[in-house]
Amino acid sequence: MRIDEVIVAVKGYCLGISPWTGELIDEATTRDKITYGTTEKECTGIVTCIWPTAEIIRAAMGCGANLIISHEALFWNHGDRRDVIGGTKAYAEKKALLDAWGGTVWRCHDYIHSGVPIDDGTMVDGIFYGFVKKLGWQGYRVGDTSRCRDYEIPETTGIELARTLVKKLGLNGTRITGDATALVRRVHIPKHVIGNSASDTHEINNMDKENIDALVTMEFIDFTTCEYVRDAGMLGEGKCAITVGHFNLEEPGMELIAEWLPEALGTSEVPVCFVPMGDTYQYVF
Repeated sequence: MRIDEVIVAVKGYCLGISPWTGELIDEATTRDKITYGTTEKECTGIVTCIWPTAEIIRAAMGCGANLIISHEALFWNHGDRRDVIGGTKAYAEKKALLDAWGGTVWRCHDYIHSGVPIDDGTMVDGIFYGFVKKLGWQGYRVGDTSRCRDYEIPETTGIELARTLVKKLGLNGTRITGDATALVRRVHIPKHVIGNSASDTHEINNMDKENIDALVTMEFIDFTTCEYVRDAGMLGEGKCAITVGHFNLEEPGMELIAEWLPEALGTSEVPVCFVPMGDTYQYVF
């Protein structure tokens, strides 16, 4: 099976409707691009990952795989723009590593978020459903269950939920803001909380309106929503936010893709393995 055939099969397995626009994914503008290498060759094996670090490229080289399917960009900016980082030493070193490997990197972002089928045939966000399975929260989804971002879990405390996340996601640790002793049932995964006035204010109002007890966050800056959660905790509202990190929260989705890839490809003859990046963060106490 050729690499270009693998990519066509994966795209065909996914829903293909952008969750951001509600329209068919536009091949001209999608983030799902070849970020390194060529596709017109036989696929000797596939490595799936959240982000193709130098260590993951070495792992692909070591296991004989010539295709890496990653969720995030290869080179350190949103659009994989090498013109703005191509003068760095790390770029030259990573490119040399890629050249020595000689394989192909394909970014699978928009398609996997658009939806993949689960056991009952329902289409769900393939990245966040990986998080669902990792936590064992399949039956706790509420709201738009296809998006997998809202949950009603058995009551626990903020600190115990944080410990559960650390254990089940294999993290080195995490951060908690607000009332760590808050009783938590309603949990929400917000989008990127990065200082955007409109979206961050939306998360504040949504947390209040929907009686959300805890946010489990990707990016979470120290102002806007974070300030609200901290004050709300101090005011006795029983709210907290647990900062997991973008890659840490989404990585289980790229672990899950390794499980359904043989079905998507219609063959188990192409070796597939997931290579974890490991926790983005180290903690010094």
